[in-house]
Amino acid sequence: MAENNVNVLENKLYNMTPKEIVAALDKYIIGQDSAKRSVAVALRNRYRRGLVEEKMREEITPKNILMMGPTGVGKTEIARRLAKLLDAPFVKVEATKFTEVGYVGRDVDSMVRDLVEASIRITKQKRLDEKYSVAEEIAEEKIIEAIAPGRKKQGGGAQTLKGPFDFIMGAGREQAPPQNEEPDLRTDSEVELTREQVRQQLRDGLLDEQYIEIEVSDAPKQNQLDVGEGGMGIAIGNIFDAMNPGGRKKRKKLKVKDARRILREEEATNLIDMDQVTSDALENAEQNGIIFIDEIDKIASGSGFRSGADVSREGVQRDILPIVEGSVVNTKYGPVKTDHVLFIGAGAFHTAKPTDLIPELQGRFPIRVELENLTEDAFVSILTVPENALIKQHKALLETEGVEVTFTDDAVKEIARISFLANEQSENIGARRLHTVMEKLLEELAFNIPDSGEKEILIDGDFVKAKFLDVITADDVDRYIL
Repeated sequence: MAENNVNVLENKLYNMTPKEIVAALDKYIIGQDSAKRSVAVALRNRYRRGLVEEKMREEITPKNILMMGPTGVGKTEIARRLAKLLDAPFVKVEATKFTEVGYVGRDVDSMVRDLVEASIRITKQKRLDEKYSVAEEIAEEKIIEAIAPGRKKQGGGAQTLKGPFDFIMGAGREQAPPQNEEPDLRTDSEVELTREQVRQQLRDGLLDEQYIEIEVSDAPKQNQLDVGEGGMGIAIGNIFDAMNPGGRKKRKKLKVKDARRILREEEATNLIDMDQVTSDALENAEQNGIIFIDEIDKIASGSGFRSGADVSREGVQRDILPIVEGSVVNTKYGPVKTDHVLFIGAGAFHTAKPTDLIPELQGRFPIRVELENLTEDAFVSILTVPENALIKQHKALLETEGVEVTFTDDAVKEIARISFLANEQSENIGARRLHTVMEKLLEELAFNIPDSGEKEILIDGDFVKAKFLDVITADDVDRYIL
């Protein structure tokens, strides 16, 4: 078990050092070095934990992280990119959704069930990827059979059961072949030659647009009845499917390229062992799972007299506490221990402080990181440096219309300046302000481009200033000139 656990951790974390993790995060997130270092160390410690002896490993719990900073500075993005980078099960929940259980809120245990669902998806997809090469060959043979059927075997065999109650109706008895069926006069060599020609055309992509009729699984809509609070359920359709091992089938007319995709997925699914997938996914969720609890400051209450909503907030904290401390949560795939799940809490903490959380919950977030407000220079970097930089995204979108858009350096600086001033003058929404400014800046261009006939567009500082002259300048003069 210990050796298996080490292998799981090595595969999940790719043996990345803290510096390598920070360098990978730098490709998408500007600044916030202290937060990046904290999460990098926390994840490296997970890898280190996998290498110690099993007796000690159970005693080493993850060091949960509490991120403090205004909205739009990168709290969620750090956690999301981290999970994506390491291919770890990740789920983001809003703490406020648990404040009104019974009305519009949710059971606190649901965050763990969501984590297990994410782990099942990741693990299943990995197993499917391993089986796609074999499934591709099986799908190819089925398509060839649909286009150029082989010689039919003479004589009728026992008919297979088509439904769960066919044995009652007398199905399974041998039936005589149809009277009007014409005999197959082709020789085996002719059939094989035809099928080889079809196979070659199929691999060359010459048949992709041709329609064929194939037999696919008919997945019934789930009619699931939830029982109790553990997420357990009874799927009525599955009871009858279990009585019919072959599953329900239906014939469908599709293009060859679509049929290949559907058959490949179906055959790959048939090749994997779902019991093993479930077992691995539960282990993955327990050992590598990350739960990001956003808006945790909204469930904090002051130290004075508590009443009304404050009581509800403290109740949510007490509900979350056993999950963070480590407990067993029942899911429809089996029980899951949360002892080694990494929890990352985040909040703006404008009106509340971390000390307003109940002491037990505070103690479960030993690493505290304060994220910095974004400066004008940071906005410039966010616009241009990351691999998914905002300007790169907008240029790519407009290039689909055959238009090349060029942003000058002074235009980028002006966009950053306007975004920074807008945050100062009104609500500070961090880097999200760049989205609103960019959309407003390019709105008219994006609307007219399909009909304007322009192939090259230059956006400079004057163009940006003209767009936002009325929005920023008037308030700017009154506010900043003394």
